[in-house]
Amino acid sequence: MLPYQNMHQAEAALGRELTIAEKLWLNYSANKPDYLLHYHNILFLILFYSIAPLPYMFIELSRSKRIEKHKIQSKIKNSFQDMLKCYKDVMQTFIVVVGPLQVSSYPFIKLIGIRTSLSLPSGGEMFWQLLVYFLIEDYTGYWVHRLLHSKWGYEKIHHVHHEYSAPMGFAAPYAHWSEILILGMPAFLGPAVVPGHITTYWLWFVLRQMEAIETHSGYDFSWSPTRFIPFYGGAKYHDYHHYVGRHSQSNFASVFTYCDYLYGTDKGYRYHKSILRKVKEIVGTNGGHREGSYNSMPAQDFKSE
Repeated sequence: MLPYQNMHQAEAALGRELTIAEKLWLNYSANKPDYLLHYHNILFLILFYSIAPLPYMFIELSRSKRIEKHKIQSKIKNSFQDMLKCYKDVMQTFIVVVGPLQVSSYPFIKLIGIRTSLSLPSGGEMFWQLLVYFLIEDYTGYWVHRLLHSKWGYEKIHHVHHEYSAPMGFAAPYAHWSEILILGMPAFLGPAVVPGHITTYWLWFVLRQMEAIETHSGYDFSWSPTRFIPFYGGAKYHDYHHYVGRHSQSNFASVFTYCDYLYGTDKGYRYHKSILRKVKEIVGTNGGHREGSYNSMPAQDFKSE
């Protein structure tokens, strides 16, 4: 709850006129307790999870030939019932696991210094903080993901997420309840190391979820703006990890590719891409093979050395 009764008190405390964004924030948050603002996060997660996969759903159900060429695993067709079941399962996990986690994490959020007060962060401040959050989550999440592919971790926990060998947008957070908790720790680590404003905190989780939905979409669009992000993995990169499945030793990183490159866990993926290129050269561009589509390629992978 902000310590100002009105806009004049806020401007007097800051020694300047409030920006338009700050005026809106003051009007919205002035009488709301901090814990209520923190609980907004679960509402945003549910809202964006319900909306962001919809374009991919409509594309999948349209069976458009023009769009079909962008589908990575072209032989797999998901029905509306498949998507609805996945959505219901994830929503149940959100309500039973993620909601209580968000509620119980409020004391931790206060302890690390996530603030709700004025002033609001600048665009530059938000950008650099979000970049740090992505880098920290990506690095720590890489190692957690590798552990989940150990024999015990996969059989007891991670196999649930790999039930979708050809992922779709709604399957991005589809996982065992304990995996949600385990992978939630790297996501909280960034804000703990570099605490910022609650709006940056909200935006971090929204962006991370939208990235995961795109990565699991099953489509590789050449016009996607994420292609301009350096070292970004994307849908094709992570789709291979699901395609190989249980025995995958490649592409553990959640967002960027540098960890897999540095630790040698992209060998299977690079080999697979080289085979696809050779097949395309042999068959020819008009021979029925589509770049990016695995088709009948055998699912094999290589361990890092």
